[in-house]
Amino acid sequence: MQAAELLSFLSARGGREFRVTALLLSGRGRKAVRRELGAYHLTVRGEFVQATGPSGQTRQLSAQEFTQVFGAHQFTPPEPTGVLTDLGPLFG
Repeated sequence: MQAAELLSFLSARGGREFRVTALLLSGRGRKAVRRELGAYHLTVRGEFVQATGPSGQTRQLSAQEFTQVFGAHQFTPPEPTGVLTDLGPLFG
């Protein structure tokens, strides 16, 4: 999954936290290598993406910042963590 696809997925499910693993692809053809960069917990709240990285540090990113930071990465399919950061999904 690409960063833009992930952002669309998260935006449609605002307020719910999902866990993904960031992957970085390098090389071409048979020499291509996929490296896991760690698990991220992501939530869309309003116009911002709340991202908690492998180090435990949480950042608020606009959609543009999210694309700049994660644009070169691919992601595993999002897995719901069961955490709701607000009541929006219940009443939206």
